[in-house]
Amino acid sequence: MFMERFVIEGGNTLQGTVTIKGAKNSMLPIMAASVLNSSDRNIELFNIPDIIDMHVMKIILESLGLEVVFSNNTLTINTKRLSSYAVSDELMREMRSSIFLMGPLLARLGKVRVTYPGGCSIGPRPIDLHFKGLEALGAEIREENGSIFARAPYLKGAVIHLDFPSVGATENLMMAAVLARGKTVLHNVAKEPEIVDLQNFLNGMGAIVRGAGTDTIRITGVEALGSCSYRIIPDRIVAGTFLMAAAATGGEILVKGIIPSHLDAVVAKMREAGAELEAYEDSLFIRKSKLKGVEKVCTLPYPGFPTDLQAPMMVLLALARGRSTIVESIFEARFKHAYELQRMNARIHIDGRKAYLWGVDKLSGTDVVATDLRAGAALVIAGLAAEGITTVHNIRHIDRGYERLEIDLQKLGAKIQREKGLHEQKAASC
Repeated sequence: MFMERFVIEGGNTLQGTVTIKGAKNSMLPIMAASVLNSSDRNIELFNIPDIIDMHVMKIILESLGLEVVFSNNTLTINTKRLSSYAVSDELMREMRSSIFLMGPLLARLGKVRVTYPGGCSIGPRPIDLHFKGLEALGAEIREENGSIFARAPYLKGAVIHLDFPSVGATENLMMAAVLARGKTVLHNVAKEPEIVDLQNFLNGMGAIVRGAGTDTIRITGVEALGSCSYRIIPDRIVAGTFLMAAAATGGEILVKGIIPSHLDAVVAKMREAGAELEAYEDSLFIRKSKLKGVEKVCTLPYPGFPTDLQAPMMVLLALARGRSTIVESIFEARFKHAYELQRMNARIHIDGRKAYLWGVDKLSGTDVVATDLRAGAALVIAGLAAEGITTVHNIRHIDRGYERLEIDLQKLGAKIQREKGLHEQKAASC
């Protein structure tokens, strides 16, 4: 079997403008939430990126009986033929975000059957918070023959305190509670912009949800939800990736179509590392910058520095003058890209959840393997900044979250090509 790979000729600065499409991490739960529509009218979702994860979720929805059409970055979803409450094991293993269907299917049909989802190899991400919250809403959950079966004649409002501000658990419980009887209060919830986006979409369908973006969300259950048209927020992680690619190559680019405040923590840490950035209403401009080491980058739940940009940030600090430290507080196994960067001449020492870096003048091109989505993006950035040729294998990981990344980079002056490669290790999704 042949897999695709990126072949990158490094040493070219990025120049120009890139426009960011919708956020993967908003799109997936919102697609799952479309199941809650009990009307005959279509849901329309705009600004949808053409990425693998979108197509996988589309297939999952179609397997449940929904009609889903994707064209020109727009999804049209009709739910009137929803006929199944079970997501197959094969599809669950394709994408971790399939777990988002537990809440809406349980709320809409009173039952759901799933299996444990697949995921990138970045450390354990238990879903017990999802189960505990759904049980608090009145669901009975049991495991049988490797499947997870949940049922509830009806859901009832409850006061729920999450042990950790899990994004996935927050979203699943929001989607379940919108059709529950009475009021639900969710404490210690995630505050990510994608949570706010889901709230706005649900309210567009007729739900009553308040408080997203704070640590408490209040939901008043309604009898039914209808259709709506909705535009997904721009992807802050993709935007951050391009900003870091420009900084690593000494380039100057304008990143358009974004919400700059969603990147406040990223911009602050990049400025600390010497990057010169200017914020406008819907864009960020980065000038040619001289990078320097930073005392510490620590990944945290929003509004802290995002774990999804830890790997690209590591590339910047590997090229920055002086010493830096990165602390990964979210996932315990998210430093695999560091070992690939070491092969490119980066000076990095890993000690548990800490990475110590000593900046080098140049990285050296070589063959590297993407072990997950964000690691893959980081290795592309490293290849753009390196001397010589870098080949990034397993780019199916990258295609899960970036729409034809090489095309946007080529428009900015990068020398990067997508090629067929020999058989590579099968990429897992998350």
